Amino acid sequence: MAGRFGSQVMTMTVTNTPSADLAFTNLAYCSSSDLRHIRDGNIALNAIQRRHARVSTGDMVSVSRFVPPENFELAMLTLELEFVKKGTKSEQVDAALLSTQLKRKYTNQILTVGQKATFEYHGTNYILTVNRADVEGQNQSNGIERGMLSNDTYIVFEASNSSGIKIVNQREAASSNIFKHKEFNLESLGIGGLGAEFADIFRRAFASRVFPPHVTSRLGIKHVKGMLLFGPPGTGKTLMARQIGKMLNGKDPKIVNGPEVLSKFVGETEKNVRDLFADAEQDQRTLGDASELHVIIFDEIDAICKSRGSTRDGTGVHDSIVNQLLTKIDGVEALNNVLLIGMTNRKDLLDEALLRPGRLEVQVEISLPDEAGRLQILQIHTNKMKENSFLGPDINLQELAARTKNYSGAELEGVVKSATSYALNRQLSMDDLTKPVEEENIKITMEDFLHAIYEVQPAFGASTDDLERCRLNGMVDSGDRHNHIYKRAMLLVEQVKVSTRSPLVTCLLEGPSGSGKTALAATVGIDSDFPYVKIVSAETMIGLHESTKCAHIVKVFEDAYKSPMSIIILDDIERLLEYVAIGPRFSNIISQTLMVLLKRLPPKGKKLLVFGTTSQLTFLDSVGICESFSVTYSVPTLRTDDAKKVLKQLNVFSEDDVEAAAEALDDMPIKKLYMLIEMAAQGEHGGSAEAIYDGREKIKITHFFDCLQDVVRF
Repeated sequence: MAGRFGSQVMTMTVTNTPSADLAFTNLAYCSSSDLRHIRDGNIALNAIQRRHARVSTGDMVSVSRFVPPENFELAMLTLELEFVKKGTKSEQVDAALLSTQLKRKYTNQILTVGQKATFEYHGTNYILTVNRADVEGQNQSNGIERGMLSNDTYIVFEASNSSGIKIVNQREAASSNIFKHKEFNLESLGIGGLGAEFADIFRRAFASRVFPPHVTSRLGIKHVKGMLLFGPPGTGKTLMARQIGKMLNGKDPKIVNGPEVLSKFVGETEKNVRDLFADAEQDQRTLGDASELHVIIFDEIDAICKSRGSTRDGTGVHDSIVNQLLTKIDGVEALNNVLLIGMTNRKDLLDEALLRPGRLEVQVEISLPDEAGRLQILQIHTNKMKENSFLGPDINLQELAARTKNYSGAELEGVVKSATSYALNRQLSMDDLTKPVEEENIKITMEDFLHAIYEVQPAFGASTDDLERCRLNGMVDSGDRHNHIYKRAMLLVEQVKVSTRSPLVTCLLEGPSGSGKTALAATVGIDSDFPYVKIVSAETMIGLHESTKCAHIVKVFEDAYKSPMSIIILDDIERLLEYVAIGPRFSNIISQTLMVLLKRLPPKGKKLLVFGTTSQLTFLDSVGICESFSVTYSVPTLRTDDAKKVLKQLNVFSEDDVEAAAEALDDMPIKKLYMLIEMAAQGEHGGSAEAIYDGREKIKITHFFDCLQDVVRF
């Protein structure tokens, strides 16, 4: 805010104020009508004013008239007190009396943030520094903070801890100075897509600290001493914790990586934990409620605060760490000036005692960003590129945000880096790396970003490559029965998307081996456009122990719960269960794990569709797994008409031979049909496949029947 300056600018000579008592003033004297000792062309400033303005007597300064605008009265003024002569003495200052004296002397004078003045109170000389000047109803964040003192101005006095000044009888301001800034722009802090989470953290952890101590005392509440940020890797937990520490007025935050606390010496680990709280304890003893806030940030807190009794290292160190932390946060001599922020990807590993109210009671999940959040993150990471004209005109960040489903913040940053590498690489010549680069030619295009999205795959995204491997021959029209099952499966996808009453839907596809169950499930997963699609098959767990297999299956489900909509395909369930017909034998541990997971509802706001495939329906029914599925569809083998449709689409037989070949393929699983066609396409002497698939030649029906005799049918 600024008033109106007179158009006339004068040059005046700085002089000292002619008498000692004028040192205790906020006025500058520039006219003989102010003081008869002042000559024309001189401006008299006391020592404090000259020091603040960085001028000396005899210096020439430019002076212009300032006309205060309307509604310029200060609503609140914050002043810091210190002694003129610094020493070991201590004084008690009555805020109400001092405020009255200041208003009597300074009313209708302009005060500016940073300005200093000298003031005498009860025989002691003080220096006043203006720390805050708020004019009611006006935002001064973009200009000089100043205003006119009035009788209605509310004055807040502050004093540093080492000043020796104790302020009493002060009704604290409506808000404290716990934060360095009046308002927050999360994007300027590099935080995108976490507005709701930050609002939740502020309400639960900081709202009580914004109010002065007497308010919380009268409410009978204690401040929150700890919070836990948990969620998938790369979602911004560490970034948010660090930025929270930077935003707070107080001691610089202590950032500790969990394993750094551990020591090989007996008792040293517990001492390291105690040392983290030593400064806060000292402040609490000497300053009480006036103590500054101490922030301690524990990254990877699960490394040192595992559930007591879960580690069998023989030393009990991890249990001692948990006990020491509990004592410091919420023990007999609990600290009220500490905020402990823990971060973890594995909340389930933490000791339950740490998570109860009074300890790490504020638990906020930092989940994968939605489309709006991804757009904010992309804007943050491309902001400088845009300012410096490195982004191509075809860049559409909204489209990129829509394409990057289930990407974390770190993965989106990786996409931007990858896209930039493509643009930079175009400007380099491998023949001469010393060739100067023309910066104005560096342009990051939409194509660069699309390449980057393919290159940087999300950890919690759809396993597109694995799904495509399940349908190497693609999907062809194989008859009304297969089409009906596909349509019913897609209806289940729609149900999961829109229904609020069925967050978990499970579907079992059963049928003979090779009938296309896995290919059908994979196709539904790809066509669903769900952000998370994973396939669990026995081939990825060869040689693993039962408990390890269970842990792998559980992790896939846990990862699915982090995505808003997910599909899991349990391929060949009997193979997952290690089923052997002789006996029969199977893994009861894996069986029980699957039955629990198939019935466990996902967390609130998450939706899950599970497909299972099996060729041993009778066995699954006998162990009770069939009952865990909501619906079961039977995927049939091909009839003659179905085989005819498939052969016509493959176009590898002449028109005259299609009918005979289709009749021979009656009751054939589609996977065996493809294998048989592949064998016949090689020709009697080999080398015919390329010509047949190009349409230049056709499979001879006699050779096809010979190959058919080699295929063992069940």
